[in-house]
Amino acid sequence: MNIVENEKMTRGSLLQKLAVAPIAIGAFALLKAQEADAAKTAQSAVMYVNHPSGAKKCSGCKFYIAAKGKGNGACQIVAGSISPNGYCVAYAAK
Repeated sequence: MNIVENEKMTRGSLLQKLAVAPIAIGAFALLKAQEADAAKTAQSAVMYVNHPSGAKKCSGCKFYIAAKGKGNGACQIVAGSISPNGYCVAYAAK
């Protein structure tokens, strides 16, 4: 009987660990994303704005990373959410 009780306990603890694993993985991914953003330049330092400057806009910049689907993307050198219609002084045409 003791062996059967241990097997049930092991299954239960395994299920608990499996339930927590996605949370831990998500937290780890978030920390890595924050570390990557911390290494980038602040939006204020490059005078980022959410509107284009003439024909210059983020979606036409070589550093812009488009979002999968609609919405804001990211930038290789500027931290935070980046509008495809935004602009900053780091703009470099594709």
